[in-house]
Amino acid sequence: MPRLSEVIAALDALWPADLAESWDAVGTVCGDPDAEVSRVLFAVDPVQEIADEAVALGAQLLVTHHPLYLRGTTTVAASTFKGRVVHDLIKHDVALHVAHTNADRADPGVSDALAGALDLRILRPLVPDPTDKEGRRGLGRICELAHPLTLSELAQRAAKRLPATAQGIRVAGDPDALIRTVAVSGGSGDSLFDDVRAAGVDAFLTADLRHHPASEARERTPLALLDAAHWATEWPWCELAAAQLDEISDRNGWGLRVHVSKTVTDPWTAHAASHNASNDSTGAPN
Repeated sequence: MPRLSEVIAALDALWPADLAESWDAVGTVCGDPDAEVSRVLFAVDPVQEIADEAVALGAQLLVTHHPLYLRGTTTVAASTFKGRVVHDLIKHDVALHVAHTNADRADPGVSDALAGALDLRILRPLVPDPTDKEGRRGLGRICELAHPLTLSELAQRAAKRLPATAQGIRVAGDPDALIRTVAVSGGSGDSLFDDVRAAGVDAFLTADLRHHPASEARERTPLALLDAAHWATEWPWCELAAAQLDEISDRNGWGLRVHVSKTVTDPWTAHAASHNASNDSTGAPN
């Protein structure tokens, strides 16, 4: 069995820390470099439910996309929910490693997995990494469909292919508009609208779209918008990352058992449709 330090070195090669944004907090949060690793769990969020799952699974390493301490902390007291996660992981000899914006920018990365889940052909990064001479790394991906779909059909594909959440897929645009090219970005994507417009795509699929950026984007161009749950757009990366580690394990003869959590950690748990939700809605109440 490999040591934790060997597995982390392999993960760092997949998602180098220097690809991360300056504000990000990536890398190993806790864990003994000399500890042996036989089982690994991948998940999006380092929340208590996922920590409990890792412990119950008998994993020695938990790899998450989202950081536990993004803005730093002065305490890991178990009286705080994040401190409790750290205590439980250490108590049960489970290491925690984070790959966040470095996994977003990697090749392949979070948006590659999202595009793959939607059966989109990747053309190039939406925001290329200037240090990548091959032009494959960067934020988001510009993609094309094998055959044009209406916006409504593309939304239905996204709803079917991405993990189910209370939100589902919100759509802005003419449902009958034909979509041939799509920009995708796992996680929050409304900071990328300038790049999406410059790309000239028909639609943009991402998460966490806010009212004003979405409204302004729709006013400027006929760009169609598809807004999925943040967690749902990033979960496909867990399967991609697990497959990458499986391949490394096979190559090195490690015999790792690699798992992907199917626990839904999206914070929204229910959705109530507007009572008069239809195309012939009479509008806001008086």
